[in-house]
Amino acid sequence: MPEKNTPITMKDIARELKVSVATVSRALKNSPRISAKRRDEIRRYAEEHNFSPNIIAESLRNRRVIKVIGVIVPQFTHFYFSSVLSGIEEEADKYGYRILVAQSLEQYDREVEVCRSFYENKVCGILVSQAINTSKYDHFTDLINKNVPLVFFDRICTGMNTCRVVVDDYMGAFSAVEYLIKTGCRHIAYYGSSMNLEISKNRYNGWHDALRKHGIDPDSCVKRFCDNREHAERITPEVLNMEDRPDAFFAVNDDTAIGIMYTAKHMGLRIPEDISVCGFTNGQRAIACDPMLTTVEQNGKEVGRQAASILIGKAEGRIPLDKIEKRVVRTRLVVRGSTK
Repeated sequence: MPEKNTPITMKDIARELKVSVATVSRALKNSPRISAKRRDEIRRYAEEHNFSPNIIAESLRNRRVIKVIGVIVPQFTHFYFSSVLSGIEEEADKYGYRILVAQSLEQYDREVEVCRSFYENKVCGILVSQAINTSKYDHFTDLINKNVPLVFFDRICTGMNTCRVVVDDYMGAFSAVEYLIKTGCRHIAYYGSSMNLEISKNRYNGWHDALRKHGIDPDSCVKRFCDNREHAERITPEVLNMEDRPDAFFAVNDDTAIGIMYTAKHMGLRIPEDISVCGFTNGQRAIACDPMLTTVEQNGKEVGRQAASILIGKAEGRIPLDKIEKRVVRTRLVVRGSTK
């Protein structure tokens, strides 16, 4: 049998059970040409030894060459990741690649399992935006050691020196907060996500440094860990009922910003006359709310294109596997009706 970390193949199953590879293949497809007893034996053995069919090998047996890139995103629900996927697919199509997409659902264990599955299916490389609670990187190191091209986007792995494509989160946040200050805001609250993520640190530091540049003490402003609409609607009433309430909010994403706006309006406050609100993403929801949301555009499509470009370059030998490519996509502030 193969070594511990080597994927099991149909040849391995055939050898162990003393049958032909064709018999194994038919049994796994539940073919009636194989007896029920033999099908059960083969399927049970495959399941016990974590067999995963090789979609690439299957395509070759059918005389079709399919080049596949694996993509791991935290969740499909975020507009940003759908725009990144659009860019990845657009770039992949140019070179005859298809993409295979999976969600980690913000779970480390699931992320590990998806990496294993992609490797077993012999993808040409993997693009990944890591789960929020990932703090161990053995599954990524293992892929690199096996010469699988690996490129991070958006949520990068700071524990490893790897290829990555990110937006300029720091300058995006800095520019947004500086704009709020220049429109007269002085008490700008910050709603951000877990500081485990590099993007969260960069956006926080942009908020912090813009305040300091203009003589405002960041410690005098409200800071909350909040990165979704539901949580924003739950905690914002307490913030707005403060004696020295914020006159503006900078939120880590659009959904959180929209939750703040909804709550403020529900409490009888006017946007932006009483409260200015700025988000980060520039997704479709930013123009579907009233007033439309001022926000930082991340340009997810360009992030996806560049990440796929690096990966395909490595898969096809144009970029050496050991060369580390690091790219930064610029952001821009899109001013709309939620700020003065």
